[in-house]
Amino acid sequence: MSEVLSLSPPPAVRRIATRLEEAGYETWAVGGAVRDQVLGRPAGDWDLATRARPEEIRRVFRRTVPLGIEHGTVGVLDGGKLYEVTTFRRDVETFGRHAVVEFADDIEEDLARRDFTFNALAWHPLSGRLLDPFGGRGDLADRRLRTVGEPAERFAEDYLRVLRALRFAGQFHLDIEPATWEALRAATPQLVRLSAERVREELVKVLTQLRSASRALDLYRAAGVLDHLFPELAAVAAEGGGGELWATTLRAVDAVPPSRPTLRLAALLHAVGMPPSRTRDLRGGWRYTGHEVVGSRTAGDVMARLKSSNAEREWVTRLVRHQNDLFPPDAPDAGIRRWLRHVGDDLVPDLFRLRFALWRAGRSSGERPGDLLARWAAARRVLRASPPLAIADLAIGGHELKRLGIEQGPRFREILEDLLERVVEDPSLNRPHVLEEIVRREWLHE
Repeated sequence: MSEVLSLSPPPAVRRIATRLEEAGYETWAVGGAVRDQVLGRPAGDWDLATRARPEEIRRVFRRTVPLGIEHGTVGVLDGGKLYEVTTFRRDVETFGRHAVVEFADDIEEDLARRDFTFNALAWHPLSGRLLDPFGGRGDLADRRLRTVGEPAERFAEDYLRVLRALRFAGQFHLDIEPATWEALRAATPQLVRLSAERVREELVKVLTQLRSASRALDLYRAAGVLDHLFPELAAVAAEGGGGELWATTLRAVDAVPPSRPTLRLAALLHAVGMPPSRTRDLRGGWRYTGHEVVGSRTAGDVMARLKSSNAEREWVTRLVRHQNDLFPPDAPDAGIRRWLRHVGDDLVPDLFRLRFALWRAGRSSGERPGDLLARWAAARRVLRASPPLAIADLAIGGHELKRLGIEQGPRFREILEDLLERVVEDPSLNRPHVLEEIVRREWLHE
């Protein structure tokens, strides 16, 4: 099925297609950019598929990059931007991620190996013809996600397609057609065969590409993905029987903008310590005392399993640990400085963002937004004064202690920590002669 459709690719797409077509090689635009334009959405990177073999592509264009010659992909530089041009391919044998492919001469064969019907669209940049052999455009119009060909076979070829299906369904508000959903559910136990890096990459796409990530994440729950990949989150979803904790978690994720994926991840993991920390209170209800500490360790375990970077792991675990750790609204400046020293001044902006997200999600039902705003304003005011919060901020250090006759050793640390406690309480003390006088009086007893 084909029709003429006016799309708006970058000029370079038509230039590249024209050069290849003039050299005798049929060339089409394929992939997500075509799908997004058909949906009326802004398109991302434009990819091209062509009958030309990699060595022929490189002969046609002077500036190329061998992105994956063995897979038929060559990068063509045009206007300072790199465009992927890939030779038509057909599947010869498929098993898991290790499909055996060979080059083909026909665009229909290339489209037949795609995952979902709406990703099996091709658009001819010169004629404007849209090729849709599997009814992908109709599926988009009907808000339906359907595989190309037999669903079970498609998922068995690459189990990452299970996660991709759930992301696409959430992103484009699609219903997964029954046969595809049944095969997807049946394939979820095989997700443990995927590498941690691929699972993490797909989760990051959900967090960064979907303004409302909650629908895709809840499809993870409904499809059984949490049970196999994220049992800690499956426990959150099951907590309380009614799913309110999970619903609150999803609202908190949506309350954080996609531009802050690490903060969204902290919102997603903020409650993982609650199920294992649950105990009965005196009234017969549930309480979760200390869940933040347990949750911080659990969040770290999840991220280690996903092979997240050490920096990202540390940031998320700190946010989970300190999520409920705020100073009182009426705290004096000295109390705010002690709090800043405890949580780390670098964490403060994201910690308040997380607190506001949890409040909007209904997680902090007893907290008034005015109190949060007042505390945020107070923390910013204190931080603007650049208070001494670490030993390195003291006006004196080891050199001055040596000059006062104190031998280097454990006592150094004791003295400096004592001085820091004093200047946190009263920053005006943070002057060399004042601190040296304190050392003489309190530690040297002069």
